[in-house]
Amino acid sequence: MERVVVITGATSGIGQSVKELFENAGDIVCSLARHDDGKSKHFFACDVSNEQSVKEAFDKIKTQFGRIDVLINNAGFGISGALELIDTPQIRDMYDVNLFGVIYCYKYALPLMNSGGKIINISSACALFPLPYRGYYCSSKSALSMLSNCMRMECQPLNIDVVAICPGDVKTNFTKNRVKNFTTNQRYGDRIKYATEGIDSREDKRMKPECVSRVIYSVAGKRKTRPYYIVGAKYKFLNFVMRFLPVGVLLYFTEKFFGGHKETKVTIKKGNKNGR
Repeated sequence: MERVVVITGATSGIGQSVKELFENAGDIVCSLARHDDGKSKHFFACDVSNEQSVKEAFDKIKTQFGRIDVLINNAGFGISGALELIDTPQIRDMYDVNLFGVIYCYKYALPLMNSGGKIINISSACALFPLPYRGYYCSSKSALSMLSNCMRMECQPLNIDVVAICPGDVKTNFTKNRVKNFTTNQRYGDRIKYATEGIDSREDKRMKPECVSRVIYSVAGKRKTRPYYIVGAKYKFLNFVMRFLPVGVLLYFTEKFFGGHKETKVTIKKGNKNGR
């Protein structure tokens, strides 16, 4: 029996890739996004940050198909910059999509799901590994992973499975679309810029979206699942190592590697005793 699959953010990146897998398997895919890319058989205009928009989209899905078998909460975006210097409206916009968007979709999809249904929330490796100047994004995904665990417990008696997928770096337009705030002051100097450039420069080393979409598709068909799946060998290794390292040690080395200390090294080399 063909499944009715709802995917948010299905018109690009991971969402588009996993949509194609389900469609090729003969499933009905309902694509939710703000703009129609013209490639979706069943497109529903939806801004996941707006509860009314989400309700209207799921009402239409209910009218047309009567049920939902798989919900994939994929829509999201990132923001970078010093925590104290990012404008509050930008922070709210990101949480509205990354966290509240999932809450709204869960709220209106669950009544349409029967025993055996699946809810797959696309979290991030950043939910497990904090990064400097990515604090709000990391915290939004960490909150999503915890929320997924709570959903999983509440849905267990209903025989509805909830899973979080935690991918590492993926080669999509996510980096390009990230809101980058380079505002700085004497406390940070150029470290925000260097930290952002350092991570963005690894674009060609990121995994293809198909690596993640295959995991999502596989999980959607499993009878027994784990609460979360990490995608990417190095992130699985880091997660294993974290079990043995004190959190303080992890934070220290992460800040040294990803904290944008290029300027500090140059200054020290010139003999400046003031450091950073």
